[in-house]
Amino acid sequence: QVQLAESGGGLVQPGGSLRLSCAASGNIAGINNMAWYRQTPEKRRELVARFSGSGLLTYGDSVKGRFTISRDNAKNTVFLQMNNLKPEDTGVYYCNADIRAMTQNFFQNYWGQGTQVTVSS
Repeated sequence: QVQLAESGGGLVQPGGSLRLSCAASGNIAGINNMAWYRQTPEKRRELVARFSGSGLLTYGDSVKGRFTISRDNAKNTVFLQMNNLKPEDTGVYYCNADIRAMTQNFFQNYWGQGTQVTVSS
């Protein structure tokens, strides 16, 4: 059973920083893309950042220059360093990854359960 587990969310003041982590576990044969999405209070889900299996980094326009995505392939983990946070960054942050389980010969898309980030004074 492959699972994604996020951690690191919380309440932070504007201008502050948070670091999110997402660890994939289970019988994993390989991981391709790993990404972070967020769902805003208006229920809109948007791409925050993606780290492709080939090393290509993609960021949403609103977070460029403030957020950094990284991954530790040995630990099947992806991170999101968020600096200079703004109230509009508030939302539920979801980890997303394309994972091939040991029992499969294809990559399947998985979502984590989400972690709340609130930016408020």
